[in-house]
Amino acid sequence: MILSIAAASVLVTTLWLPIYQVQRSSMTPTLVDGEVLMFVTTGRIRQGDVVAFYHGNQILIKRVIAIAGDWVDFRVDGTVLLNNMPLDEPYVEEFGTGELDMDLPFQVTDRLYFVLGDHRLASLDSRTAEIGLVNRDQIVGKVLLRLWPLDRFGALD
Repeated sequence: MILSIAAASVLVTTLWLPIYQVQRSSMTPTLVDGEVLMFVTTGRIRQGDVVAFYHGNQILIKRVIAIAGDWVDFRVDGTVLLNNMPLDEPYVEEFGTGELDMDLPFQVTDRLYFVLGDHRLASLDSRTAEIGLVNRDQIVGKVLLRLWPLDRFGALD
């Protein structure tokens, strides 16, 4: 009986509620190095969701800025324009264009997502050809809860 419960728990966390540790600083101040997050693998991905996705042999964590049909552009000061409107991003402390090697404005196509790290000056994300747009098939899930550290336990703000 205990073995069955343990096996079911492993299956649930592997398939529907994977757990990953934040590595690096590309999502500060929202997420910091060492925090442990639980993701959910089901449901629709929306603008503003924080997602984990495969990039080569690593898992990256970024925020979805634009979904299929959206137009993305940047002002010189780093403000993101989503469908020609400035995006309200209270989670970003310092704006900047960072590494930007794509033609703008850019329209996101079906099953693709434009993602950015919250720490814009240090994040390698959809602004670069190296990462580019993220395909739905690459996404592991979206953040459900912060599990560790305990003093920050709960949903993301």
